[in-house]
Amino acid sequence: MTGAARIRSAEVLVASPSRNFVTLRITTEDGVVGLGDATLNGRELAVASYLRDHIAPLLAGLDAHRIEDTWQFLYRSAYWRRGPVTMSAIAAVDMALWDIKGRIAGLPVYQLLGGASREGALVYAHASGADLEDLGDSVRARLEEGYRAIRLQVAVPGMGAGYGISSGRASGGRYTYEPAKRAGLRVEEGWDTARYARHLPGVFEWARHEFGSEVMLLHDAHHRLTPTQAARLGRDLEPYDLFWLEDCTPVENPEVLRLVRQHTVTPIAIGEVLNSVWDFRTLISEQLIDYVRASVTHTGGITHLRRLLDFAAQYQIKSGSHGPTDISPVGMAAALHLDLAIHNFGIQEYMAHAPEVAEVFRTSYRYADGSMHPGDEPGLGVDYDDDAAARFAYSPAYLPAARLVDGTMHDW
Repeated sequence: MTGAARIRSAEVLVASPSRNFVTLRITTEDGVVGLGDATLNGRELAVASYLRDHIAPLLAGLDAHRIEDTWQFLYRSAYWRRGPVTMSAIAAVDMALWDIKGRIAGLPVYQLLGGASREGALVYAHASGADLEDLGDSVRARLEEGYRAIRLQVAVPGMGAGYGISSGRASGGRYTYEPAKRAGLRVEEGWDTARYARHLPGVFEWARHEFGSEVMLLHDAHHRLTPTQAARLGRDLEPYDLFWLEDCTPVENPEVLRLVRQHTVTPIAIGEVLNSVWDFRTLISEQLIDYVRASVTHTGGITHLRRLLDFAAQYQIKSGSHGPTDISPVGMAAALHLDLAIHNFGIQEYMAHAPEVAEVFRTSYRYADGSMHPGDEPGLGVDYDDDAAARFAYSPAYLPAARLVDGTMHDW
């Protein structure tokens, strides 16, 4: 076939430079290489096996240019559809094929998606603290770095550190937060919703008084509230003009967001644990959310997330892609290319990786003044250093679980 770029091999690369990453490397018969992110925090080897044992053998000989056809083949031929493992594996293939197409064309991927719709992608940083003084130091550090949007997480008095609270300062004053724990397989945290709901509005009242009205403030409830609790919290936070309240209630039953919508105008962001356009159908068609939190890595890659965001655009819903440190630099690059191209971009989560990550993944994306750009290198603009990766062996790490004060297992 004229112009075909036949796939020669597909390799699954697992390394742990500060945390575990799974990377797919596809190579064409002409030696063109494409990378995809297949990291699923706490279940990395499940995706690695899915790729190595089930998908890689199917890719040899396929035309790398046929991205949509390959996506449909991998999704439909398995019969067992959707879910985080399957969709992360498909995402890795999809990213790698877009990377190859861009490298062959000599263009960055965003140009293949229709070109730039903006000069850069607004990003938000994380700030956290054990108390308000600690949180204030973290916010000021983010502001000094030029961020205009910041997610606030703070420990609730009497409950310990909890979700989103860093264990301390890293080099350069940056707060780091990686929830997956390497010490012990069954890590648990305590949780008291009533204490949290009483404490949080005061945190944002303090933040607005301390930092003014211009900085965009976000918060993540991390699926821990009932619909009634979420509605009340959203209403209580309205005076502080949040950019969004994230994951206010578990999303397995999207209809419960109707109750939240009836009682608060605080913008709602949801979707990092969802994996397909079908999972979002009710949330979008009923306009129950304002921002789609899906990631390229866990939602079928660039091809499928573009499909999802085009659907959301019909309802004036914007993107807010998931981008913590368990999204590898390959996944972050893919997100930024999509961010730059789509019309209904909202904001991009960004947590800078540890220095060791830059030894393995060489990137062309750049940050300045609260925004990011994917760069103009052909493809995704990321290269993988095998020699560096060999120094960082995989190490099992598990996300914590949460229990209420009476011992009941709760949503983490």
